Amino acid sequence: MTPQRAVLLLRISYRKPEDEDEEQENGGRAEFSKGIGRQEEDGRRLAERLGWKVARVIPEDDTSAFKRRNIKLPDGTTVLRTVRPGFRAVLEGLASGEFDGLIADDLDRVARDPRDLEDLIDVVESRRPRIPVESVTGSLRLNNDADVTMARVMVTVANKSSRDTARRVARKHEELAAEGKPGGGGFRGYGFTREGHQVIEDEAKILREIGARVLGDWDGWTDKQRAAIDPEVGESLYSITADFERRNVPTSTGVPWSPRSVGSVVSKASVAGLRSHKGEVVGEAVWDAIIPAERWERICERLAMRAGDADLTLQRWLNGVLRCSLCEHLLTGSHGNGGPRYWCDRKTGGCGKIAVKASFVEDEVETQVLALLGKPRVLEQLRTVANTEVTDEARAELAEDEAQLKEMAGAYARREVTFAEYKEARGIIEKRIKESRALLVSRAPRVLRKLLAGDVKAGWKALAPVDMREVILALVPGYDVLPHDRSYGNKFNPARLVPLEWPTPSA
Repeated sequence: MTPQRAVLLLRISYRKPEDEDEEQENGGRAEFSKGIGRQEEDGRRLAERLGWKVARVIPEDDTSAFKRRNIKLPDGTTVLRTVRPGFRAVLEGLASGEFDGLIADDLDRVARDPRDLEDLIDVVESRRPRIPVESVTGSLRLNNDADVTMARVMVTVANKSSRDTARRVARKHEELAAEGKPGGGGFRGYGFTREGHQVIEDEAKILREIGARVLGDWDGWTDKQRAAIDPEVGESLYSITADFERRNVPTSTGVPWSPRSVGSVVSKASVAGLRSHKGEVVGEAVWDAIIPAERWERICERLAMRAGDADLTLQRWLNGVLRCSLCEHLLTGSHGNGGPRYWCDRKTGGCGKIAVKASFVEDEVETQVLALLGKPRVLEQLRTVANTEVTDEARAELAEDEAQLKEMAGAYARREVTFAEYKEARGIIEKRIKESRALLVSRAPRVLRKLLAGDVKAGWKALAPVDMREVILALVPGYDVLPHDRSYGNKFNPARLVPLEWPTPSA
C-alpha cells in the first residue's frame, strides 16, 4: 500500500571550524538552513515521484548520529546512547501507526550508530507487510533481508569512518597543544582575536583589572573601597560582576557577566601565554601573555583557595543547610531554567533528583527561624551552650586544615602537584573544614546573641548572607528536602522541609 502519512526525517550535524580539514557531514552553522532545506526539497520530490504523501517533517538540526552520551534507562541503569529526540519521535510514530512510511536523504542521515539502525529495523519488521522506507540516494531500503543486511554493513562502515575522524581530530588537537598553537573553534576566547590569536587590548585591560581586584592590589578603588577590602582575600567575583554591569563592560559573546564567567576568563591558561590541553598546562603558547605567568598563578591560587562557596554564599545563603532526602548530599545554589534554585548537583556527587526554587525555600526557612527566635527563653537556652573540649579540638583541627589547604594551593602554584591531585586533596580537606565550622557554629552562636539583643526581624534583615546561615546552623543542623509532590502543581509545599536533629552525644 502506498504510504499516505509518511514522515520525512532530516538531519544535519555541525562541527567546529577546527575540524574543517577532516571529513565532515556538512559545512558550518551558516549552512544549517540551506542543508536542511535541500534535504526537504529532495525528499518531497522523491515522495511525489513515488506517490507518497508526507504528513510530517522532523528536522534534527545540530544533531550528531554518532556521538554518544551517558543516559539513564527506565530500569535505572546508565548506558551510552546517541541523544536524538527527533529520531525517537520517528520510531514512536512508525510504531504507533501515526506514520506509515519513512523518507530520508541518505542512510547516514538516519543512523551512524548500529544500535539506532537496529531499533529502526525492529519497528519496520513489526508490521506485515513491512513499513516502507526510502532514501533520496537509494542507500537506505529495508524492503527485504538483503536490504537489511546491506544497511547493516553500510552503517558499520559509516560508524568506523566517524570513529576514524574522531581519532584524527583528537590527535590533531594533541599536536597543536604540543606546539603551543591555538586549537580554534568554539567561541572566541576573551582577550584574543579568533584569527591569529592576537591580543585585544581593551579586553586585556579588563583581564588585568580582574586579576588585580582578585589579588587585592587594584589601583582603581577609592580610598573607602580599598579600606573595605582585605588584601589577603581580594574583592569577590560577585562584586566585580556587579561593577561590570554598572559600567556596561561587554563580554566576548554578548551575554551578561556572572561571577563564574569573571573567574573563568582570568583563570584560563591562555591569558598567561600558556597552552593547555584537557585541563592541563602543556607548555608555552605561541601568542603573547596578557598577564605574566607568575602573577597568573597567584590569581589562580587565590581563586582556588576560595572556590566552592565564596561568591555563591553571597546569593544563596542556604548552601550547607539543605540536604537531599534521597542520597543525603548537600544541595547547592545554582541557576536553572526557572531561575535561582538549590539542587542535588551531579557534578559534586549528588543524584540530581532533588531541586527546589530558591525564593520559595528561603522564604519558608526565614519564616521558621523568626518564629523560633520569637519563643521565650530561646536566648537563655542558647547561652547555656558552653565551649567544650569537643569545640576546642574542632578549632585546632580547623586551623590545621586551613593551613594544609593553603600549603596545597602553594604546591599547585609551584607545579609540585598536578591540578587533578590538588583538586582531589582540596575536596577532602574542604569537607573536614565544613564539618568543623558547622560544629563551632552550632556550639557558639555569636551572631544569634547579637541578633537577639534587639529587634529580631530588623536584625535578621540586616544580616549578611553568611551570618544568616550561621544563625540557622546554630538552631538546627539543617533540613532534608523531600521530592516534589506533583499534586501541588508549581506551588511550594512547606512539608518538603524536614528539620534535622542534633545527634545524641555518646556516653
